[in-house]
Amino acid sequence: MANLLDQLAAMTVVVADTGDIDAIKQFTPRDATTNPSLILAAAQIPTYQNLIDLSLQESRQVMGADAGADAVVREALDEICITFGKEILKIVPGRVSTEVDARLSYDTEATITKARKLIGLYNQAGISNDRVLIKVASTWEGIRAAEQLEREGIHCNLTLLFGFAQAVACAEAGVTLISPFVGRILDWYKKSSGREGYPGPEDPGVISVTQIFNYFKTYDYKTEVMGASFRNIEEIIELAGCDLLTISPALLDQLRHTDGELERKLNSFDPAPTDSQIHLDEDSFRQMLAADPMATEKLDEGIRGFCKAIETLEAQLAHRLGELEDAPALVGTGLTQA
Repeated sequence: MANLLDQLAAMTVVVADTGDIDAIKQFTPRDATTNPSLILAAAQIPTYQNLIDLSLQESRQVMGADAGADAVVREALDEICITFGKEILKIVPGRVSTEVDARLSYDTEATITKARKLIGLYNQAGISNDRVLIKVASTWEGIRAAEQLEREGIHCNLTLLFGFAQAVACAEAGVTLISPFVGRILDWYKKSSGREGYPGPEDPGVISVTQIFNYFKTYDYKTEVMGASFRNIEEIIELAGCDLLTISPALLDQLRHTDGELERKLNSFDPAPTDSQIHLDEDSFRQMLAADPMATEKLDEGIRGFCKAIETLEAQLAHRLGELEDAPALVGTGLTQA
């Protein structure tokens, strides 16, 4: 009998959720996703120091010899995301997701500008738009930015998605893909209820993604659903058949070493009965989101967490730039400003 990973790959697009290039090589994902926390983790791996140094050196060339270290580091943040993305695209046949600075999550125009810059850097490297998803937080401002970007042929992955209102607004905006965070939804309910865990079919994150998936398929939205942020393989098993699932290397390895029959739970051609169709404007979106304390709290927490990861990476880059240029590392230079 085939292992669970092979069976899953036959019914769902498997995506590697990591910035660790060597980890991606161990599996056969079609796509890969990154985020600030994953890039920060990958940046700590000595194997990738040359990629970090290359990004800093290229950023210095772009900004010029007279540019301050803070400006070079800001440019390097974009360069590093693209550098890792380019390396990942040498391995996966599909797409890589690259995230817009989370500090821009409530600024539509700044998000659009940053996304255009990121896709432009990919294009300069000979990589076409169809191989890149620009990740944007699922705030109202982020969704509006993604709507405009999609009109320009820049495909978007709406991340930090926890609630039904976010999902509906994304689908109505015509975004390419959404990434509901299964495990983080579970975390909130475990903390809120005091329960140690939930069986797979009762997992609140699983229930949320199942609802979104069936709603999208029932009303023929083209937006793809990619479950993300898994805590265990039971969550993955319960979402077999979802359009895509982005899975950490540890859970990919567990699936690969687990035998048993995998049942399709979600079917885009035969969706389960679902909610009545709704349409959201800004007021109804905000009201619906505010009425969901889990989604409200986890969205805010997620943005703050990604911002912190970016700021930590900035500090490390400033230190490394100082080493490369034989200058004192900069501390407290305002590098954490948006």
